[in-house]
Amino acid sequence: MSYKDTQMENQNIEWKRQWKDDILKTICAFSNSSGGLLEIGRDDYGKIVGINNGYELLVELPNKIRQAIGIVPSIELRSEDNKQYIIITVDASSSAVSFRGKYYLRSGSTTQELNGTELQNFILRKHGKNWDSITLPKVNVSDLDIASLRKFREKSVVSERLTKEDLEVSDEALLENLMLVEDEKLTHAAILLFHENPERFIFGAFIKVGYFENDADLIYQDEIHGSLMTMPDKIMETIYLKYFKGVISYNGIQRVETYPIPRPALREAILNAIVHRDYSTGIPIQIKVFPTKVIIYNDGRLPENWTIEHLLSTHRSRPYNPKIANTFFRAGYIETWGRGIERITLSCKEAGNPTPQFEALGNEIIVTFNLEKADNVTDNVTDNVTDNVTDNVTDRKSKILNLIIDNNKISVTEIANYLGITSRTVLREIEKMKKENLLKRIGSAKGGYWKL
Repeated sequence: MSYKDTQMENQNIEWKRQWKDDILKTICAFSNSSGGLLEIGRDDYGKIVGINNGYELLVELPNKIRQAIGIVPSIELRSEDNKQYIIITVDASSSAVSFRGKYYLRSGSTTQELNGTELQNFILRKHGKNWDSITLPKVNVSDLDIASLRKFREKSVVSERLTKEDLEVSDEALLENLMLVEDEKLTHAAILLFHENPERFIFGAFIKVGYFENDADLIYQDEIHGSLMTMPDKIMETIYLKYFKGVISYNGIQRVETYPIPRPALREAILNAIVHRDYSTGIPIQIKVFPTKVIIYNDGRLPENWTIEHLLSTHRSRPYNPKIANTFFRAGYIETWGRGIERITLSCKEAGNPTPQFEALGNEIIVTFNLEKADNVTDNVTDNVTDNVTDNVTDRKSKILNLIIDNNKISVTEIANYLGITSRTVLREIEKMKKENLLKRIGSAKGGYWKL
């Protein structure tokens, strides 16, 4: 690497007019990152301004850097236009190095001190581990949720990424085969994936969803709890039944529902958030639904040296939580080719929606879906209904009918809880639909079912 390779400071290039001991932080950060080139005797624009003590630094710096950081970089004295400058080439270290007891990392063209969970995760990565591979004592396989393990088995057979023979083993053997057990102890990944209440052990292991009229006014909200194996379906069901208004149309006798965000796009974005989240922060994934946009906030960071442009281009998969990602892959939730972002944007384009916006701000990844079609979604969903369908199917009725289609034994109380309205309101809407011959009840309130 040399000055000719770049015309500005970046992740691997730093220029300084003269040597100051504070520069040791930058050398430490280069070593902890992917290496770098530090040149003493250049200004902020890369122009050589020269130094007066080049030979002195050539002798002094090797010992100073070795004593302060414990590494021995390559140091050269060069001259151009009768001006001396020093080039220090730092290789990436396989282990974590510190300067005066503190750890530093490169982020863009800046040097950042690591603290708290960032430092913990950095140390783990340097030892070839991830946070999701840390084990938890006193949690046994018998403590895990049977329904979540059964769901994994069912989905893995359907996805054909595991055979029936692979799955016809004990729960202990299954977790071992998925590499979710280390030293006979369950890992963080195992608890998150299959425990009915992982929040007992991992703070903030849930998802918050809220509907906002604007940035300040929260209208209603939900919290989605449980194992990660059950989380995606719960979130999708909650958002599409309670937070989105669907436009109903008919292609002949086939019912067609159009929502502000195509299901494959939002599902992929939610799966990305679950798989790549930094669970060590204790901050849940947050999904804010507005009349004109949906924003997903997720604690996490891009892989080292990655930018948003890199994320949006073709890239290989580098999951933040490899063990969680592997289990989700086996269950058929995700792919392993780094195509998640591509699938989101393609799904939106096919639906005629704008391309989502992706941002990386500090330790937070933000995905924003702009709902240009929101103006077409009104409280009366009959705008696109054909002449063969009654004009009396309101948005509320539509949501009630959708719930009944999904579960014809659903109770009035359950419908009210899903929609955030009173049971009396549900009963009133149902009575209207009965009079309009849209719906009728077969059997008793407890043992019967709904018939369209």
